[in-house]
Amino acid sequence: ELLVPLYIQKLWSVLPPGVSSATPTEEMNGAGNLMDFLDEPFPDVSTYEDFHTIDWLREKSRDTDRHRKITSKSKESIWELIKSLLDAWSGWVVMLLIGLLSGTLAGVIDLAVDWMTDLKEGVCLSAFWYSHEQCCWTSNETTFDDRDKCPQWQKWAELMTGHTEGAGAYVLNYFLYILWALLFSFLAVSLVRVFAPYACGSGIPEIKTILSGFIIRGYLGKWTLLIKPVTLVLAVSSGLSLGKEGPLVHVACCCGNLFCSLFSKYSKNEAKRREVLSAAAAAGVSVAFGAPIGGVLFSLEEVSYYFPLKTLWRSFFAALVAAFTLRSINPFGNSRLVLFYVEYHTPWYMAELVPFILLGVFGGLWGTLFIRANIAWCRRRKTTQLGKYPVLEVIAVTGITALLAYPNPYTRRSTSELISELFNDCGALESSQLCDYINNPNMSRPVDDIPDRPAGPGVYNALWQLALALIFKIVITIFTFGMKIPSGLFIPSMAVGAIAGRIVGIAVEQIAYHHHDWIIFKNWCRPGADCVTPGLYAMVGAAACLGGVTRMTVSLVVIMFELTGGLEYIVPLMAAAVTSKWVADAFGKEGIYESHIQLNGYPYLDVRDEFTHRTLATDVMRPRRNDPPLAVLTQDSTTVEDVETLIKDTDYNGFPVVVSRESERLIGFVQRRDLTLAIKNARQKQDGVVSSSVVYFTEDAPQLPASNPQPLKLRRILNLSPFTVTDHTPMETVVDIFRKLGLRQCLVTRSGRLLGIITKKDVLRHMAQMMNQDPESIMFN
Repeated sequence: ELLVPLYIQKLWSVLPPGVSSATPTEEMNGAGNLMDFLDEPFPDVSTYEDFHTIDWLREKSRDTDRHRKITSKSKESIWELIKSLLDAWSGWVVMLLIGLLSGTLAGVIDLAVDWMTDLKEGVCLSAFWYSHEQCCWTSNETTFDDRDKCPQWQKWAELMTGHTEGAGAYVLNYFLYILWALLFSFLAVSLVRVFAPYACGSGIPEIKTILSGFIIRGYLGKWTLLIKPVTLVLAVSSGLSLGKEGPLVHVACCCGNLFCSLFSKYSKNEAKRREVLSAAAAAGVSVAFGAPIGGVLFSLEEVSYYFPLKTLWRSFFAALVAAFTLRSINPFGNSRLVLFYVEYHTPWYMAELVPFILLGVFGGLWGTLFIRANIAWCRRRKTTQLGKYPVLEVIAVTGITALLAYPNPYTRRSTSELISELFNDCGALESSQLCDYINNPNMSRPVDDIPDRPAGPGVYNALWQLALALIFKIVITIFTFGMKIPSGLFIPSMAVGAIAGRIVGIAVEQIAYHHHDWIIFKNWCRPGADCVTPGLYAMVGAAACLGGVTRMTVSLVVIMFELTGGLEYIVPLMAAAVTSKWVADAFGKEGIYESHIQLNGYPYLDVRDEFTHRTLATDVMRPRRNDPPLAVLTQDSTTVEDVETLIKDTDYNGFPVVVSRESERLIGFVQRRDLTLAIKNARQKQDGVVSSSVVYFTEDAPQLPASNPQPLKLRRILNLSPFTVTDHTPMETVVDIFRKLGLRQCLVTRSGRLLGIITKKDVLRHMAQMMNQDPESIMFN
């Protein structure tokens, strides 16, 4: 083992981020003693500057010390034992609170969106807070054939002029629809701009970055939690091509951050806080889709950077509580967690895998098109005058959306209702245009087993409207995602896929009906049989398009079958999801969230990226050949004034400590913030510490003459086990170390002599250079 280089030994352990590579002795002498030095914590200890990366190893070491201290104290008295039990249970309490609050917020948002979406078209006279559906439920005069019409619900033109038909009524309803949409979107963008600038967008790219260890203060703050649900309701109700699912993950993480502040175990440790946020993301997807298992898998596959087994259990519990809370509120009135629940009565056949795979290809191509077009538009927004007028942009896009959406009944309604209709199977009781088939008068079949029939004029009319809706959704979503309002991408992507899938499904159904003697239909589609379910094709298309945009696979399939209840259709969903990912990956590995992370320049090291270049640590480390020498501290010859000058003149997050400037033998590493706090605290509490006092990082300070100023011993804030690699370490290995251990920086040595330092940003710059990108363009500004 002694023959194996140090960097290989350290990587061998392949520790997840947050697990220290130091030996117990090193921890006791080094970073582990940080808490001993801070027995009486002063303000800002253990915190990080805004837009900086946390040190996972240091946070884990501090949590281990805290846990060790609590365990030893628990043996002293009953009270200390109770405190230790409360500490152990605090994680589950936080999960319970997150589940309850995020489930409640999701239920309220669903009800509010339902009401405000219908408010654009009319109002309920018996109770203005009722949506169209609720209004007609409560009416005694509603008939089954006209279940969408009741005297209590009146459109605005009928209410104002008394006329329900005619050009005048249509124009007035059209005008008021646009006016309400503009009002809702203006309120949304104004509230975001004034009170919570971080409440805009999806939130998932930033949450992925935060979970990887980056600090964005205020992104999960109280103002964001207050404003985002309100503006989300307004944005979705305005009719814009956006969903509420992504922002609900952001809202759930805000809930998690809020409850972390109640427990010092999480509020004072950034690594532990991120475990809670991973579970909160799972709860967010659980209530967004009514898919608790899918939520846990989404957090694991798509969002989380570090996901230990303990977090898996807690995510499961948080998702369970959130789903239970949402079910108690019952926002859809169907006693189910989801709006899209379907029950198909026909199995799928092997020959149908061909159109399912074609839908997967469409999903992959749509995902690639959307990502490239949306990123190009967002880059243009950032680099031109357009970005200076976010309110005007939102108003313009809303106006165009409402103007073009109203004439088409499939774009006028909310996207969720559209998807629900596209997923539905045509039963005997359906009144939709999509179910306008020509019935055989001699048919005597059970209601649930209606055979394939020729399409009537309503179906062909609906197909034209759906084709126009598909083009409209594809184009308008590109310009909508990324505006300064809360905007999710799941529902618009599913809508594009569901429209395409339903069109393909009807086409296959009609071909099978008219050509049942063809060889591909002969075995499974006899005359008078119910062969093809167009709603299933809509479901598969929705999964394919969502997979093409986000590059999800396992969690996507689970979310889709939880969302629809279509458990026996897992294979078609899997085929479409895998195909869409393969096709999309052929044009580029990044999904929409990774692309937005790159666009914003967040320091995010994606675990899925491969680094295959043959460069060495010496090619990346600083200082470079013509750079000034590395800023270091010596163990026993630096004064307080020298340290303060170094801190003032540089913006580095830490400094290596060496034996002397001549030998450059590495002793350890000290964090900038710890150094600043230690000197400030020493000046306040320790007599005799002045600017000329010598700072010692050694075990014992030497005896000094009485005339010399009091020395300052800072051994206890020194990390004696900083992560080091040799100058000939391959960068492939260094990148792996940074990913798996979540490092902020790594020191480069040769035979114990310090040569340089590699930070996370240096690694990102180098990776950008290797991919022929501008290294400065991707760094967070």
